[in-house]
Amino acid sequence: MTDMPTHAICLYGTEEPVPAPRLLRAGQLTAELEAGNLRYIRFGRAEVLRAISFIVRDKDWGTYGPAITDLTVDQTEDRFVVTLSALTSDADQSFSYAVRIEGTADGTLVFSGRGSSQTGFLTNRTGFVVLHPIDGVAGTPVQITHTDGRVVASEFPDRINPVQPMSDLRTLAHTTPTGLTVTTHMQGDTYEMEDQRNWTDASYKTYVRPLALPWPYRLEPGEVVDQSVTVTIRGAVRSQAGQMQPALVAGQAVGPVPPLGLGLRPEDTAQARAHSTSFRALGAAYLALHHDPRSGHDAATLKAQLDLAQDLGMEPWLEAVIAATETDAAMAEVAALGALAQTLGNPFRTVLVSPAPDLKCTLPGSVWPPAPDAAQLYAATQRAFPAARIGGGMFSYFTELNRKPPPAKTLDLISFTTSPMVHAGDDRSVMESHEAHRAIITSVAAIARPTPWAVGPSAIGVRDNPYGAAAKSNPHNIRQAMNWNDPRQRGLLGAVWNLGYFADFATGGAAAIALGGLVGPFGVLSAPTDFPQPSYDGKGGLYPVFHVLRGLARLRGGTLRDLPCGPASGLAGCAVETQGRLVTWIGNRTPDPITVRL
Repeated sequence: MTDMPTHAICLYGTEEPVPAPRLLRAGQLTAELEAGNLRYIRFGRAEVLRAISFIVRDKDWGTYGPAITDLTVDQTEDRFVVTLSALTSDADQSFSYAVRIEGTADGTLVFSGRGSSQTGFLTNRTGFVVLHPIDGVAGTPVQITHTDGRVVASEFPDRINPVQPMSDLRTLAHTTPTGLTVTTHMQGDTYEMEDQRNWTDASYKTYVRPLALPWPYRLEPGEVVDQSVTVTIRGAVRSQAGQMQPALVAGQAVGPVPPLGLGLRPEDTAQARAHSTSFRALGAAYLALHHDPRSGHDAATLKAQLDLAQDLGMEPWLEAVIAATETDAAMAEVAALGALAQTLGNPFRTVLVSPAPDLKCTLPGSVWPPAPDAAQLYAATQRAFPAARIGGGMFSYFTELNRKPPPAKTLDLISFTTSPMVHAGDDRSVMESHEAHRAIITSVAAIARPTPWAVGPSAIGVRDNPYGAAAKSNPHNIRQAMNWNDPRQRGLLGAVWNLGYFADFATGGAAAIALGGLVGPFGVLSAPTDFPQPSYDGKGGLYPVFHVLRGLARLRGGTLRDLPCGPASGLAGCAVETQGRLVTWIGNRTPDPITVRL
């Protein structure tokens, strides 16, 4: 460590300022104004919508941060009006737009956006996005009005829907858990909905421009985008008495603590070896060795990873990308990989394989690219590694697993990963992802049954970008969606996120959980990098997450006990009975103090 880190570095790993949201109020109607958009629209204390945003995205699904000017807020007791101008741009193109937001005490909210480009603009999405919350909403009725005026009854999905659960939308009407009727009317384009729990977002997202249309698409110079969202809220909020946070009391046993693993890529092997003493002290159960021949990985890189895993006392798992797209060629590639493992002493008791085409997204309605037959590929892997547990699924996100489930009965293990910042990079969105974990667990159990399932290596930052050319490099050390190296990995926020992640999936029945890596952007200690890591000098300083993972690794084999750390509590944590004592880990997922009664 260098000089004493600032409070911001301790918490978030970055000095990037985060302007406090401005609370807008008109009678009982409230909303938070943040970066020109609205979050947490409430009536009384009841949340009615999670967010309404006018967003601009690039051809890789990255979201531009708008430069806002001419912001005015006119607010009285019964009404608020917000107007602003915004510019989104990069070195090649720009798009400017104007926003007007008006809310009134009768429960009416109107958000309009109008913009155009002088340069022409290549985009995957430009326009409105509306987020419905999931807690108390999943599985409940919604009334749909289509663009042709037809009205039909439907439901918000309970199990996570792999495709668009609702399309051709003009209006959605639903009832909140507190009894309010909320009608959301969307104009200026055709809207459809996706289940964002696929990416661990805590929302259903309704957005402009159906994905069945070509993307990216081009807005020509002078072409106008003119859209609006009108929300009407009616009814009285039912009493929420009796919903106080209970004391944190360890309840009934829910299962054993699964093994905790970490990830490793060949490019990180040499630097990780320099800190072997620290990694032995961490005590992770296994190390997932990534092997992708398309990236130049070969026998030498695999042996180097294997030597490190064995030196650290971690069981080596093989995570192998199969480059061949034709079935016979893929089976031959797997056979060669098995032969290589034999020369290394057959060290792998768990082997995970994934065809390379599955590392990229195929949107619903699109044609899947050529890929090896899954059942034949897994059978070939079993022949090549006869003593190993064979795993498959997706090295990318649960989304892809949900859209292309493997033949579970041909496997010994189903695997996938997640990241909390595919769509948004702010602190609250990252932490809200815990709300979606219960649905992920239920859905993956249904896909895998009766096969066990594992998750990871997962981190706040994205390992890869299935939806574009690459993840964002983030040289300025800021919060942004699709970060390859995210600063919060090095802060207390990252430690709490990892604690909550492990607790959620462990109590949900995961057979194994891998988090982050040894060094690099997903690492647990500081090593030399080509990206900023303020207050760390690259000489092995331990990130806060190191201490959390070391503590959790020591609990392996203990008995997990139920602990009431639900979304409303703001807490993350787990309780484990081990060696005749009860060990409890608790973290605060919010920026505000929480009083906890044990």
